[in-house]
Amino acid sequence: MSEQILETVVDGPVTILSMVYRPYNLASPTLYAALLEAFQKAVSDGSRAILLKSGLRHFCAGADISLWDERIANEGRPRMSPLDVLHGFEQLPIPIVVAVHGACLGGGLEIALACDYIVAASSAKMGSVEATLGVHPLLGGIQRQAQRMGTARAKEMTMLGRRHDAATLEKWGLINRVVPDIELDEVALSVAHELAAGPTVAHAATKRLITVAINERQILPCLRSRSRFGRQRIFAPD
Repeated sequence: MSEQILETVVDGPVTILSMVYRPYNLASPTLYAALLEAFQKAVSDGSRAILLKSGLRHFCAGADISLWDERIANEGRPRMSPLDVLHGFEQLPIPIVVAVHGACLGGGLEIALACDYIVAASSAKMGSVEATLGVHPLLGGIQRQAQRMGTARAKEMTMLGRRHDAATLEKWGLINRVVPDIELDEVALSVAHELAAGPTVAHAATKRLITVAINERQILPCLRSRSRFGRQRIFAPD
């Protein structure tokens, strides 16, 4: 019996995807592939918005570092290109709302930042902690932080590798909204329904325009450059 990765519930025009990839929803090609497949199914089934959340204690505790030996042996090349993952989020023609609770660290934060609207529980702890492992965010997280918070905060968050409370990150502009824990699901679903009730064709155009205006000029070229540099440095054997 295959391990369950996502649970799907359709609530009118909104598809709700709950990550249940035990034990901690670790970010990996397995999780990415399941998400991208579920996104496409939601669109083909006629959903007008997606709500992404976790069905476990934490949103995502970070990357699955058990795969790093394989990546080092493969000269830094991952099973799934970060560009393909980013494209899967950014080019989806419907909005993605993400509800964050518990720990949202490293690759988990990058998943959240790839979504269109972030709602976090007040008790959530979020951070780019890759520096504690001797690497940096590998899925466009640095560039997204710089876009949302400015370069000073992006450097602080990435280079120090600390965990931050949701209220601080809302003040810094990284996330959209912080709510009491008990209200997280209700508020996030309400935002998803509000977006679903809006002009979805216009929403799709907005996402494309923002991608052209910002991401393709900053994130994607940086990732292409990093993919070359990363194979030589980050995942090079000692």
